[in-house]
Amino acid sequence: MGKDTISMAGIFPPIPTPFDAAGELDWKALAFNFKKWAPYPLSGYAVLGTNGEFPYLSEAEKLAYLEAARKYIPSGKLFMAGVGCESTHSTVALVKKVAALGADIALVITPSYYKSKMDGAALTHYYQIVADASPIPVSIYNMPANTRVDMSADLVIKLSQHPNIVGVKDSSGNLAKLGEILRYARPGFQVLAGSAGFLYPALCLGAIGGVLALSNIAPQQCCDVLHFFHQGRHAQAKELQLRLIAANDAVTSRFGVAGLKAAMEIVGFCGGLPRSPLQPLNNEQRAMLRDVLKEAGII
Repeated sequence: MGKDTISMAGIFPPIPTPFDAAGELDWKALAFNFKKWAPYPLSGYAVLGTNGEFPYLSEAEKLAYLEAARKYIPSGKLFMAGVGCESTHSTVALVKKVAALGADIALVITPSYYKSKMDGAALTHYYQIVADASPIPVSIYNMPANTRVDMSADLVIKLSQHPNIVGVKDSSGNLAKLGEILRYARPGFQVLAGSAGFLYPALCLGAIGGVLALSNIAPQQCCDVLHFFHQGRHAQAKELQLRLIAANDAVTSRFGVAGLKAAMEIVGFCGGLPRSPLQPLNNEQRAMLRDVLKEAGII
């Protein structure tokens, strides 16, 4: 896929990273999950995003995991790789290694440790330097719930002018901002919803798909929202969207990564435990999660 032709249209699960009982990467679980996802009409996979617990992996683990994922992602499916680090220098080094492993898109989250200094000038410099150095197209990743750094529409619009910054995954849920980006970004700049909770309204504004935690456990339903939208079946898209909101909340803001991993176990995937210091759900929380998934029609 060339930089000028690459498309991020479709639904992408940001896959969790499975760990074994000793807390090490679980390769058998990874293979099992990819086999389970394979029959669904997903457009690709996002590896080492927030749900992949990327801050808890060493660089060596990240590279080993991305290399393994590359083997399981079929030709014709997009491979998005999370490469964002706290420094520009580290991100540039990692994106070059990830490109050599065969990733199609570099998914670059905002640096956030020195969040009070991550203003427009700092983030513009960061993304432009990374995009200049990256052998593969770059997608901005805005995740203010975790980073506490929220990129403005003006900043994303400015960065969209860079020829190697091809899109943005926005998880803020701010539809007014999303609309402004879609209206004023350069032609061809691609916008993805970062949560299934607002997939349908984002599509109505002009987004072309989403990187959705919920699509790990409800891949068909998430793809159906997109399909109904493209078919002009808006009543069905809206009804399904509304039914999925509570389930999406449960595996994102309510229970987080531990909730997503528990939900994966409930629906027959390998979820496993989150890496410490994240804690797994207790029995009461698991029961609540199961009820939410039943109500949504996922189980």
